[in-house]
Amino acid sequence: MPIREWSMVDGRRLMAPQFSRAMNQPLLVARCSLLVALLGCSADPTDGQAVSGQTDPQTIAMQTGAEVLAGREFDLLQGKRVGLITNHTAYVDSVHLIDVLFRQPNIELVALFGPEHGLRGLDEAGDQITDGVDAATGVPVFSLYGQNRQPPDSVMASLDILVFDIQDVGARFYTYISTMGLAMQSAARTGIPFVVLDRPNPLGRRVEGPVREPDFKSFVGLYPIPITHGLTVGELALQIKSNGWLDDLENLQLEVVGVEGWDHTQLWPDTGRPWIPTSPNIPDFETALVYPGTCLFEGTIWSEGRGTPTPFRLVGFPGVDGSYMAAALNDLGLPGVRFEAATFTPVSIPGKSSNPKHEGTELDGVRIVVTDIRSYEPVRTGIEVVRAAFRATPEPDQAGFFRERGFDRLAGTSTLRESITASR
Repeated sequence: MPIREWSMVDGRRLMAPQFSRAMNQPLLVARCSLLVALLGCSADPTDGQAVSGQTDPQTIAMQTGAEVLAGREFDLLQGKRVGLITNHTAYVDSVHLIDVLFRQPNIELVALFGPEHGLRGLDEAGDQITDGVDAATGVPVFSLYGQNRQPPDSVMASLDILVFDIQDVGARFYTYISTMGLAMQSAARTGIPFVVLDRPNPLGRRVEGPVREPDFKSFVGLYPIPITHGLTVGELALQIKSNGWLDDLENLQLEVVGVEGWDHTQLWPDTGRPWIPTSPNIPDFETALVYPGTCLFEGTIWSEGRGTPTPFRLVGFPGVDGSYMAAALNDLGLPGVRFEAATFTPVSIPGKSSNPKHEGTELDGVRIVVTDIRSYEPVRTGIEVVRAAFRATPEPDQAGFFRERGFDRLAGTSTLRESITASR
């Protein structure tokens, strides 16, 4: 695989301290497992952009960007007509940001924008989200996961500022970060300032997987970054602009209100916060941790565990030997994980997975059991599970194992698929 380049943000200010070398050094991707070895990062992640909330994480309890801005009495938004891109994860202490802003006497909440899964996070993956009205506030809601994936210019004309606040999971193909980038383009085009209220990356500094190649750019891979990118959404927004990953952002007025009391050495459990399911099939942190690897199964004929209580932590297919597969995977000695043979039957779960793959069919495969969240490598593990699944697939089905276009878009390259099929 050819060398790809990307830049990451600096240590002291936005990333872990050891990530503080020169910008745009190569990011090597090893052919054997397609794991990323980080060689360089930006010494000035802000590139002149405004970033607030730089506090020693050891001295205070964590505060999200929304909570930091609330402590400043929403100074950036006072006297303004505000558009808010958000979903059910955007709480300020115990109150949703929508309700907090709606109650502010000098802030006019004009429009709400919902990403994939909708404003309240109740819609299934891939469901078309329609426009509507927020029942609690009466504010109009515009879908960014339907016919329009960018805020319409006609709505933008009614705003003074556009705010983004959504909890991400740290994986390139999770579509919230694509929604953010497209909204940045809308803000730049209409001359509206764009504010990101930052939240922790639940996976901390993990950087793994192939860098997305140009031919595989899509809504599930909008940026040339690895599968786990190690950035918060605020850091990513700065990189999108400064590296020109999307067109026409040169004049965007971008500000990130940073997280306080957290750094990239910490995983989600270190925040002390309860996990709010970021989407219907990411119900807990452990699922978020394995998801960057096992989501690759969405591009195969195997079940990725949708239609069960533990999506992405189970994989299976009819007629395979789960015990043999689990033993082979355990023999690899992958860090922080063990594998158990599993038998399961996907069923329709309205609101989560109404039509799962192999619905009503008994499947055999493996269960992924994380034993150490700090040493676990989600992408490396996921790749090895895909490789083992390919080998375990009955020969008549093996030729159709990959849903080629879908798998390559998730991987960001065709090389991964080609290397697995060549190793049969």
